[in-house]
Amino acid sequence: MLAEPKVAGQKVGGHLFATSWFWRVLPAGMRRRWWLFRLFDLIVRHWPVLKRPKGVLVIRMDGIGDMILFRRTLDEYAAAFDVEKSDITVLGCESWGPIAAEIFDGYRLLVIDEHAFARQPIYRFKIGLSVRQIAPKITICDSYLRRAMMADSLVWMANAPQSIASLPFINEPTRTEFTYYLSQIDQVVDTGPYPTHEIIRHYRFLSEFTDQEISPQSPEITWRDQAPPLPEGAPYVVLNPGSNEYGRRWPFESYLDIAEKLIAAGYRVVIVGGPGERAGDHRKRFGDEERIIDLIGKTSVPELLDVLNHAALVISNDTGPAHLSIALQTPTVVIVGGGHFGSFVPYPEEICPEFVKFAFEEMPCYHCFWRCPKRQTKFEVFPCVSAVEVGAVWQFAEELLREKTLSIN
Repeated sequence: MLAEPKVAGQKVGGHLFATSWFWRVLPAGMRRRWWLFRLFDLIVRHWPVLKRPKGVLVIRMDGIGDMILFRRTLDEYAAAFDVEKSDITVLGCESWGPIAAEIFDGYRLLVIDEHAFARQPIYRFKIGLSVRQIAPKITICDSYLRRAMMADSLVWMANAPQSIASLPFINEPTRTEFTYYLSQIDQVVDTGPYPTHEIIRHYRFLSEFTDQEISPQSPEITWRDQAPPLPEGAPYVVLNPGSNEYGRRWPFESYLDIAEKLIAAGYRVVIVGGPGERAGDHRKRFGDEERIIDLIGKTSVPELLDVLNHAALVISNDTGPAHLSIALQTPTVVIVGGGHFGSFVPYPEEICPEFVKFAFEEMPCYHCFWRCPKRQTKFEVFPCVSAVEVGAVWQFAEELLREKTLSIN
């Protein structure tokens, strides 16, 4: 009679991460892509590394806004894990690579193309070997809304003597993959139920490894004081009407209504956005109005930060530049929908700076994970976003501009 396979794992937050050695060899329910990468990942995990494990590897396979929400927590890691700052390596995405060196000054960096890593076996193999050669003593991943085949697979491939991860959001389609990786993690930390704000999660995670609870802090980054790529002129307000998710784009006409009010108040208007994020053409209403400066697709990421850093105010959809603006201590109005309400925006009251306002129109269908049944195509704005009124946004804008003027005088 065959002996029962030994089961490894732990129970965290109501989830049992327990697997037998037999299931880990032939796991049922994995996607075809996982099987495509399996041999490469397995070779990487067992690749011989001769140097002694040292330091901490932090896996951050997320967008620029998520990185900003995490950044301030990182400065507590050296003390929490008893390592030198220079022995902490941050692995992150190419999307924020151009600003990583300055924002993560003093830390080691490994920036990767997250899209190639998810799709190309050879690129993934090379990155895996680079991660393995870091030879960390501890590998950490504390993102909540993450993908197992991205972040968790890197923790697994690093094969550090100690691996720690936060409990992620898990549903039925993702349960098998997360179970595979988390059953082989040394410690899984439950940072709270959904929705809990990401900043709160980061500090709860960190507090597990210190002798005291660390109070959450609002985002803040240090950035160069360099003039933006703009002509001299009156103070300006930045409008960010784009987003890689069409549904989060507050109607462009509403942004133009705000632009009209700003020009009447004596401000220049700078419209920003990445390539492919153009939501409309302001010239249809304003013609060649010189007080409107269109920078969509015309700035690098560092130049965008320069623009945000010197603005009188930023008005933005719920996307990366909004969090960058807040971290730069620039007065900011963020237009918020309900897909992940409370997880990323708005910020909790106890850590929300006075110079930040979140405009939203709460609906019963909030927390839909952006799977909105009320729109017909992916190009339509989410109803919870379009419901935010121009008057509400303008009221916040006027208040912040007035306070900034008073602080200068």
